Amino acid sequence: MKTRLFIDTNIMLDLLGERLPYYDSIAKIATLADRGEVSIVVSALSYSTVAYLLSKYKSTEKVKDKLRKFKIISEISDLDEKTIEKGLNSNFSDFEDSLQYFCALKSDCNVILTRNQKDFKESNIPVMSANEYLKSIKRK
Repeated sequence: MKTRLFIDTNIMLDLLGERLPYYDSIAKIATLADRGEVSIVVSALSYSTVAYLLSKYKSTEKVKDKLRKFKIISEISDLDEKTIEKGLNSNFSDFEDSLQYFCALKSDCNVILTRNQKDFKESNIPVMSANEYLKSIKRK
């Protein structure tokens, strides 16, 4: 079965914003997704957040173009009433992180990639950085 990686907003922003020093790791994972070796899943919430943040530095058209290209290699986990209900009733201290987590669960993801691992201490899914994930698959 192909690994399903849930990409937290900060990781999506690292990729589309080409933020150093994090860009190289997530770019390698995006290449794996483009080759069909892994699946990348992101929440619908991440699209609006990333668009908002990137538009502070790039034109709206450039941002939309980056999002369109990213959409080709990723799946979108929708944010529905059940997901929001679960987030509101969870033990996560950060509501947005709870929504990300429940989107990952709903989408049958095997790993959550984030740079804020401490925010996912309630997770039953392995949580790691993009760099840690790359190291873990090299060991196999």
